[in-house]
Amino acid sequence: MPADTPTDAPDDPLAAVPAEPGVAKPDPVLTADGVTRAFGGLTAVHVDHLEIQRGTITALIGPNGAGKSTLFNVLSGFDRADAGTWSFDGTTIAGRPAHRIARGGLVRTFQLTRTLSKLSVLDNMKLAARGQRGEHLLLSLLPPVWTGQEKRIERRADELLERFRLAHMRDEYAGTLSGGQRKLLELARALMVRPTMVMLDEPMAGVNPALTQSLLGHITDLRDEGLTVCFVEHDMDVVMGISDWVVCMAEGGVVAEGPPDAVGANPAVIDAYLGSHHDEPGARGTEADDE
Repeated sequence: MPADTPTDAPDDPLAAVPAEPGVAKPDPVLTADGVTRAFGGLTAVHVDHLEIQRGTITALIGPNGAGKSTLFNVLSGFDRADAGTWSFDGTTIAGRPAHRIARGGLVRTFQLTRTLSKLSVLDNMKLAARGQRGEHLLLSLLPPVWTGQEKRIERRADELLERFRLAHMRDEYAGTLSGGQRKLLELARALMVRPTMVMLDEPMAGVNPALTQSLLGHITDLRDEGLTVCFVEHDMDVVMGISDWVVCMAEGGVVAEGPPDAVGANPAVIDAYLGSHHDEPGARGTEADDE
């Protein structure tokens, strides 16, 4: 399986990259500088420099409240930054709305799936296609202009539904899908725009073990096809199993990054998850201290 491919293979573009925060990559597709986002007096994100290598799977980890999803929201246009710049595929996208960023090839999914439950699975897929002529009022009155494109979009949707094993549900309401099937639908729908990079926010959350393995296979397939994948995940088995590179956040900033094994053994990462005094006697206090 692709998930078992070692990240230190000879053709690994990250093999010679040192494991340190903010390190430069050979061919970054996404670069962020000085990105900050605060909510009142709380600074949720303050990332000095971050690069995501093209054609790899990068995991974004960290304890709850580390700023992972906020960073995702900012970079994908679903939230605004207070400061900073970031570019995708050589083009500055800071300040652009989410739909324009998606049209440029950077798409994302959400921890809580966002399907249109009263539309069929097929219609959910077709809605994601870019540049549909039939969406324009005047052109919609001229079927010969858009019917051919509509058929091509439907063929693409059916191909993806078959790939993600949802073809048998194509005509059912999306609201009838299980939680895991909705995750698959959201990933399949993201591919309708033929993206360069996919950002996945906790793709395994609430998914049963069987579908988890299916999702893992699909994610590694995307990497093997040349797409860039960046995902937020709390399950360290998943992170260690499929990631080429891992970025750890804590208190809004990047505290470590590197290959999975190196990050897993990094004291800064252990500290972020367990606290700097987790191994000291009496660090948890006593019942008397709590009274």
